[in-house]
Amino acid sequence: MSFEIHVSGRVAHVVDATVPRLIDELVASRITAADADLWGSAAAEEAARRLGWVQAVSVSRPLVAEIEALRVRLGALGISRIVLAGMGGSSLAPEVITQTAGVPLVVLDSTSPSQVLAAIDGDARGDLAATALVVASKSGSTVETDSALRAFEAAWRDLGIDPAERTVVVTDPGSPLEELAREAGYHIFAADPTVGGRYSALTAFGLVPAGLAGADIGELLDEAEATLLEVAIDDARNPALVLAAAIAGVDGTHRRDKLGLVSDGTHIVGLPDWVEQLVAESTGKQGTGILPVVLAPLSPEVDQTPADMQILRIVDDAVHFQILEQHPDEIVISGSLGAQFVVWEYATAIAGFLLEINPFDQPDVEAAKTAARGLLAERPAVTEPAFVEGGIEVRVSEPSLAASGTLAGVLRDLWERLSPTGYVSLQAYVDRTSLPQLAGWRELVAADSGRPTTFGWGPRFLHSTGQFHKGGPAEGVFVQILESTDVDLEIPGRPFTFGELIRAQAAGDAQVLTALGRPVVTLTLTDPQTQVLSLFEAAQ
Repeated sequence: MSFEIHVSGRVAHVVDATVPRLIDELVASRITAADADLWGSAAAEEAARRLGWVQAVSVSRPLVAEIEALRVRLGALGISRIVLAGMGGSSLAPEVITQTAGVPLVVLDSTSPSQVLAAIDGDARGDLAATALVVASKSGSTVETDSALRAFEAAWRDLGIDPAERTVVVTDPGSPLEELAREAGYHIFAADPTVGGRYSALTAFGLVPAGLAGADIGELLDEAEATLLEVAIDDARNPALVLAAAIAGVDGTHRRDKLGLVSDGTHIVGLPDWVEQLVAESTGKQGTGILPVVLAPLSPEVDQTPADMQILRIVDDAVHFQILEQHPDEIVISGSLGAQFVVWEYATAIAGFLLEINPFDQPDVEAAKTAARGLLAERPAVTEPAFVEGGIEVRVSEPSLAASGTLAGVLRDLWERLSPTGYVSLQAYVDRTSLPQLAGWRELVAADSGRPTTFGWGPRFLHSTGQFHKGGPAEGVFVQILESTDVDLEIPGRPFTFGELIRAQAAGDAQVLTALGRPVVTLTLTDPQTQVLSLFEAAQ
């Protein structure tokens, strides 16, 4: 088998109780047949337009030769560096593919001015003259990708380089981006409009940037194809049925709605980040959902697993049985990357069936975008911080959160708002290439708060887990980390800069979360490199 899943203990009982129903209702074969009625009448119209991913392997086959030919053509121009401007599933799938293949791809899924500048300026793999840009957006109107394209076009023209020879666009037919690309003479890959962004790993969105960067996308499709029969049949051995039951099934009246994702000795790099956006955005709505939490093998949640969390380990075959013996009551999976993509997409759609929600819409994602646009239009004055400690500006959604007057006290008071089934969300609107150590704060916060803790780079998480935070259970408390620097960058043709855009995106999301009654603390680092240590100390 190209994908294996093993369950034991309590989770095995959940699977045994849930899978027979899925078989009786022919769930797997109905998905393969693109039966849009599976998720109920309210979801049928949306589902009818979003089930193209079940045919992605065969539909994408002709792309392989076209992508490889373009890679050769770009190489003849001296292009050795590929930058991807994309958000959500459009960036996370190519990132996993290229990291696992060991080929370089610069993923630009941020509006941080310094991160955009770093992508433009180049690195050890080459400078701007040796760079091609892949712009990936289903709607063709994503503000982050549009802004990145404008910045690259201007930078190339300043060097006397024609952007048309090195700009590649992946978008749905008829989108504003397709129209722009045709007028500009860019190379266009038409995406399948019947595939949603987070289910697009095996479509042009995943394959074009990964293939241009040098990954063997033909092999990836072969891996996926080898799994298609397994997930299509209504059988107890179907790994997608077992996985869906394990992550969404109910034991009596209880369901573990936090899913701890642990990479433990696997050759696949970064898969939990892709799973996180797929599962969170697909299931986090109508007050329910599954909250994926990306963990390390020694994370606090693994050492002392909360009662409402299910641990899932991604391993390679060689360590399967050793892992099972050491960690009973866990889900253990292994398989090729192509197989993982297929099984997780099926399992997530099946989880939507079990949770009685539409796994293909994202009703709350637009709220933060609308709020950000409003703030960019109105340009309100920045609110004064509740207090400043060591140069870190502290702002709170509720005055009582700042009563202590100390950073450690604010965090302590925020943790006290957590319910027994609550979680912490850390959201870092900073340059992740210059502050990668900030992700380590997650471990300290998880230990300090005693609850599952997610970490997301902003604004990238807005296109994935942002849906869960606003549409899922009202159990989260939120900490935003912003940076205040002198670095900024104009966005050609726009009345705002990258710095203004990322601040508006953070403020817009905080505004929406606050309106929904979620407590939000915003910490602005005025000297990011030195103040990260203060954050670590405050959470100990």
